[in-house]
Amino acid sequence: MSEHKKTITAISWCYDNSDLFASASADNLLIVWNVAEQKAVARLDNTKGVPTSVSWCWNSADGVAFVSQRGPLYIWVYGGPDPGLTVHKEAHSFLSDICLFRWHPKKKGKLVFGHTDGSLSIFQPGSKSQKHVLRPESLEGTDEEDPVSALEWDPLSTDYLLVSNLHNGIRLVDSEALNCITSFCFPSAAASVQCLAWVPSAPGMFITGDSQVGVLRVWNVSRSTPLDSFKLKKTGFHALHVLNSPLAKKAPSSCSPNKSQHTSSTSEAVPPPNLSQNCSFSLPPGHAVCCFMDGGVGLYDMGAKKWDFLRDLGHAETIFDCKFKPDDSNLLATASFDGTIKIWDTNTLTAVSTSPGNEGVVYSLSWAPGDLNCIAGATSRNGAFIWDVRKGKIITRFNEHGKNGIFCISWSHKDSKRIATCSGDGFCIIRTIDGKILHKYKHPAAVFGCDWSQNNKDMIATGCEDKNVRVYYLATSSEQPLKVFTGHLAKVFHVRWSPLREGILCSGSDDGTVRIWDYTQDACINVLSGHTAPVRGLMWNTEVPYLLISGSWDYTIRVWDTRDGTCLDTAYDHGADVYGLTCHQNRPFTMASCSRDSTVRLWSLTPLISPLLLNILTDQPWEKIIGNTDTAMVPGSPPLLCGKVSRDIKQELDKLNLDIRAKKLRWFSECFSPPGGTSNLWDLVSVINGQDDSLLPASYSKGVMHMKHLLKFKTSEAQELTIVRMCKFGGGIGAPSKEERLKEAADIHLRLGQIQRYCELMVELGQWEKALSVAPGVSMKYWKKLMQRRADQLMAEDNDDVIPYCIATGDINKLVTFFTGRGQLQEALLIAQGACEGNILAPQSSPVNHTTNDMDNIQQYQSLLHKICKELAEWYFQNGGSVRAACCHLAVENIKLSMCSLIRGNELELAACVGIVIGDRANQSTVYCLELLARKYMTTPKWELSANLLQMIPDNYILLAKLCAFYPGSAAEINQLHGRCGLPSVEECTALAKEAMSEGDLFSAVKFHLLSSEPENALRIGIDHIKEQLNRSSDWTVDSIQPILDLMSYIRTDRLIMAKLTEVRSELLILCGYIGGLLAIRRQYSSIVPALYEYTSQLLKRREVCVPLKIEKLSLELDAWRACTQSNSNPPSECQREEFNCLDRRIQPTDSAALVLCGADYVTGSNLPSHSDVQLSCFTGQRIQGPVFLLEDGKSAISLNDALMWAKVNPFSPLGTGLRINPF
Repeated sequence: MSEHKKTITAISWCYDNSDLFASASADNLLIVWNVAEQKAVARLDNTKGVPTSVSWCWNSADGVAFVSQRGPLYIWVYGGPDPGLTVHKEAHSFLSDICLFRWHPKKKGKLVFGHTDGSLSIFQPGSKSQKHVLRPESLEGTDEEDPVSALEWDPLSTDYLLVSNLHNGIRLVDSEALNCITSFCFPSAAASVQCLAWVPSAPGMFITGDSQVGVLRVWNVSRSTPLDSFKLKKTGFHALHVLNSPLAKKAPSSCSPNKSQHTSSTSEAVPPPNLSQNCSFSLPPGHAVCCFMDGGVGLYDMGAKKWDFLRDLGHAETIFDCKFKPDDSNLLATASFDGTIKIWDTNTLTAVSTSPGNEGVVYSLSWAPGDLNCIAGATSRNGAFIWDVRKGKIITRFNEHGKNGIFCISWSHKDSKRIATCSGDGFCIIRTIDGKILHKYKHPAAVFGCDWSQNNKDMIATGCEDKNVRVYYLATSSEQPLKVFTGHLAKVFHVRWSPLREGILCSGSDDGTVRIWDYTQDACINVLSGHTAPVRGLMWNTEVPYLLISGSWDYTIRVWDTRDGTCLDTAYDHGADVYGLTCHQNRPFTMASCSRDSTVRLWSLTPLISPLLLNILTDQPWEKIIGNTDTAMVPGSPPLLCGKVSRDIKQELDKLNLDIRAKKLRWFSECFSPPGGTSNLWDLVSVINGQDDSLLPASYSKGVMHMKHLLKFKTSEAQELTIVRMCKFGGGIGAPSKEERLKEAADIHLRLGQIQRYCELMVELGQWEKALSVAPGVSMKYWKKLMQRRADQLMAEDNDDVIPYCIATGDINKLVTFFTGRGQLQEALLIAQGACEGNILAPQSSPVNHTTNDMDNIQQYQSLLHKICKELAEWYFQNGGSVRAACCHLAVENIKLSMCSLIRGNELELAACVGIVIGDRANQSTVYCLELLARKYMTTPKWELSANLLQMIPDNYILLAKLCAFYPGSAAEINQLHGRCGLPSVEECTALAKEAMSEGDLFSAVKFHLLSSEPENALRIGIDHIKEQLNRSSDWTVDSIQPILDLMSYIRTDRLIMAKLTEVRSELLILCGYIGGLLAIRRQYSSIVPALYEYTSQLLKRREVCVPLKIEKLSLELDAWRACTQSNSNPPSECQREEFNCLDRRIQPTDSAALVLCGADYVTGSNLPSHSDVQLSCFTGQRIQGPVFLLEDGKSAISLNDALMWAKVNPFSPLGTGLRINPF
C-alpha cells in the first residue's frame, strides 16, 4: 500500500476493528487504511507539520489523534455525523518537542506525552493538566536533552506508567501523585532502552529492547534489576511487541487431543512452571515480535528461549539498485535508502552479509569484476566507497564530488582498475581504484547514469538532467563527448549498452519512454512508449538480443521486443517505484528487481522464449537454438540464443562423446531455470543414475542430499567446525566465536549419533553436565571414566556438588516426533537416516543376539525416513518450492513422487528434461509431461512444436490424432500435418470411419470422424454412446467414459461453436464438466470440485438438452463429498456415506498409475504477496493469492493453480463458451 511518497513517521492500529490502521508521513499526509480491502478509507492531506506520533482515540471509534513537534494535539474524525479536524483543548503550547503520546486504555480521555527533554505531560478530563513533569532526577536543573524512548500505561492500574528515557533508563511512575515508584537499574552504563512492552500473560512483567545491541531483557515491577536477558542479535532493537494470545500451532494429524494442560508450543509435554528457590520467576510463555535496526524481523518464544521465526537481515527502506556477483550467479547485492548494501543468497532468499555502518543513503552499487570480492557504493552525501566483502570493512573512500549526491557508480569490467561515478554536481569522474583522477567530464546539469561499453573498454555513456545522452571516448585527452543524442523530453536517468549488438544503447527518461540509439548511425532507432511515469531500471537480456526490460515509477516492469517496439508483457507485482533490474549472464532468464516497496523479487523470463527450451528437449538441430545476432533481429523470427553461455555450452558438448543428451538437457535446463533447487535436483538425478560421488560439486552438501550421503557430509562438516582456525576470510563482522563453532560442531555430532565426540567437545566448553548425561550412550566404561575426570576436577576445586547423570537412550521415534512436532523436519531427517545406518542404538543390557531385532528396526526406520521425506517435501511444496520438494523425494529415490511434485508445480519443461535423463523409471510421468506441453503449444504458430513433442512419446497414435483433429488450417495444411503425423488423409478418414462403425469399433469411428471433413458426426455417435452407458448400467466408471469424451473434446473449435451444433455442444460441455468433477475428486483437487459441479448444474439449467443427469442428483453428490472428505464438525449421514461410496467406486482408476498425480497444483510464486490489481476469483469470490489466469472474456479471473487443475480434468473453459482452456 503505497500512497505515502515520503518516509512513514508513525502508525497506529484501531482498537476495535482489526482491519483498520492509520499511518502518517513526512509529506504531511495522514491515511486510514483498510487492510482486508487493501485500500485507503480516508486521507487528510495537510497535517500542519510532520506527525511524530499517531494514536487512535479511545473515546471515538472514528477518531485519529496526531501531533507534530510541539503540538497542538489534533483529533481528526473522518467518519460519523460530523467529520473534521479539532484541536485538543489543553494539549498545546509545549516547551519541548514531543517524541510520542499514549491514550489510557481504560480511563477515558486520559493522555500522556513524552518529550525530548525527558519530561512528561499528563492530561485528563476534570483535573488540572500537568505539563513537563517527572523529568529523570539527574536532569533536573540542566538543559540536557534525554528523549523519552518508550511510554506504556500499566494495564492493571489507572495511574501507573512505565517510561524509558534513552540514557536514563526505565522508571515506573505514578501519574496522579507525580512521583517515581521504582527506578530500574541496568547491568552496564552503556545499555540504553529503545523500546519496551508489557507481557499480558504475566502481570507485572515487561520486556525491553536495547538500542545498541540486540539484548532482550525481562523485568518484573517488583525488582529493580532484570530477571533475565538474552542477546538475540548483534544490532540494536527498533521495536517490540508481545502477542496477547499464544500462537496456534498447526496440530500434527496424529496428535492426541488430551495432553496435559501445560504444553508449550515446542515440546511433547512440559511440567507446570514451578518457582524453585534460586529463581523466583519463571519466564512467561509469550511470543515477542522483535524488529531490529538492520531490518531483521522475528518472533521470539520467551518460554522456550528460541526463535519461532527470524528473517535475520533485510532492508527497511527503498532499494535503489541490485547487481549479481560477476563470478557467482547465486549472490545478489542490493543498495538501499537505509544506508547499507546487503548481499543475498538467491537460492535461499536470505541476506548473508551487510556492509558495516550506515552510509546515509546508498543510491548505486557496482561489483568489482571477476572474483575480487569488492563492491563499490555511491551515497547521497558521503561520496563513494569500496567495501571489501571478505574482510568485512570499507577499504577506500572517494570524495571528489564533495557533499553532492552520487547517483551512479560503475566499475569497468574490461579494465578492473577504473571506476566511474556521476553526480549532482554535473561531473562524470573516471578514476583508478587508488583514487587517481583520469578524466573529469563536465555536463551542463546533474548526471544520473553511466555505463561502460561492453565491446570497447574506452567508451562510456552518460544520462543527464539536460535530456541528453552523451558518449565519451577515454583514449583521447579531450573532455568533450564524441556523440550527443537528443530526443528525450525530460531528464535522462539510466543508460545501458547492448551486450550483444555493437554500438546499440538504450536510455530511460522521466518522459516515460525508453529510447534506443545506434551509435554507428548517430540516430534514435526506436522509441518504446507505454510507461506512465519516469523510467528507472533498464536491462538488456544477455542471450536474446532483442529483449529489453524496463522498470518505472508507475510500479510496473515491462518487457520489450526492440525489433518492432512491442511490449511483450507487463508485470504489476511491485507495490511502488521499480528502481533496479539485473540478471547474471550464467542465468540469463532469471531477473532480479528492486523497488521502493523495499522488496527484491526474482522473476523467470523463460516463458518469453519457451519454444527454445522445447527445441532443445525435442533434439532439434542447432540452428533452431543458437544463432547470430543478425538472424535473431529479423522481425517476427523465433527467438535464438546469441550469448556467451549458450556458445560455451555448445563448445563443451562438442567435446563430449558420451552422455551428450543428458548433459545438454541438464546444462540448458540450469541456464533456463531460476535458482531455488534446480542444480540440487540435477545433482540428485546424477547420483540416482550412478555417477561417481567425487564429481559432485561443493554446493551439493548444502542442499537436499541423497540419503546415502547425509551422514558422510554432515560428519565432515562437524569436523571442519571443530578445527577452529580463522580461515583466510578473517573473522570479520558477524563471524562466530570459537565457542559458538565448537557448540555447532557438537550439535552436529550429537545428531549423527557420534556421542563421544559430542561429550569431549562439551567438556572442552566446560559443560560437564551435558557431557555426563549422555556419556552412557558411548559405554558404561566411558561414563565412569568421565565421572572420574569430573570428580578429580571438582575435588581440586574443593566443590562437592552432586554430579548429575542421565541415560542416553536410542529412542529414535521419540526424537523424530519431537523434531517434527517443532517443524524441524531437516533435523528429523538426519536422525532417521542415522538410525537407518544403525548408528543410534539403545544401550544393550544383556548380551543376547540382536541381529533379527536390528533388521526389523532398520526396516521400521526406513519407512520412517520415507515418511519424513514426504513431510519435508510437502512443506517445501506448500511454500511454493516444488523443485525443492522434488529434491526431497529424489533423496530417497521416490522418482514418481518427485516427478509429481514438478508437474503439480507446473515446472513441465524441467520435469520433462529430468524424466528423459532418468529414463525408464520415470517413463509414465515423462509421457504425461510431454502431453501437457503439447497441449500448451496447440496454438498458432507453434503446432510444429506440439507435433515434435508428441513424436517423442512411444505409443503416440491417439495423441497425434487429437492434435490433427484440433488443427484449424486449410484443407491442404491439414493433410500435410496428417502426412507428417503418419495419419491417413482427410478423405480416407471418412471411409475409415464408416468401416469402423460397421465393425462396431466405436472408439475408432469417433476418431476417424473427428479427422474427416465432417467432425461433428463424431460428437453425435460418441455422445449417444456415453448417454446410453450412463442410462443403462449402474456400474459405469469414469475410466470407461473419459477416454472417448477426451477424444471428442479435441474437435476443432470453429466447428464446435457453429450455431447448428448448439445442442450437441451443450451436451459435450455438460458431460465434460460432470466427469471433470469426478476426476477432480479422484485427484484431490478439492478447491475446484464445487466449481465444476456448479458449472455443470448451471449448464443443465440454462440449456435445452437431454442428458441423464439431474441437478438434484449433482447437489446430493457434492454434499456427500463435502461431508465425507472435508473436515467439518458434523459426521456424514448414512445416505451421504452410501452416496459417497457409490461415487468412490465410479472414480477408482483401472490403472494404478493414475493415482500418482494426486494433490492440488501449486505453482512457484503462489505464496508470494503481489500488489497487482486485486482480482477476485469467479469460482470463490475471494481475492486470488499468487498468479492470476484471465479467462477468454478478458474480465473473469481464476487463480493459475485452479486453472491448471481445471484444464487437467476438463479441457473446456469455465465460461461455457466451448473454447478450450490453456493455462500451461
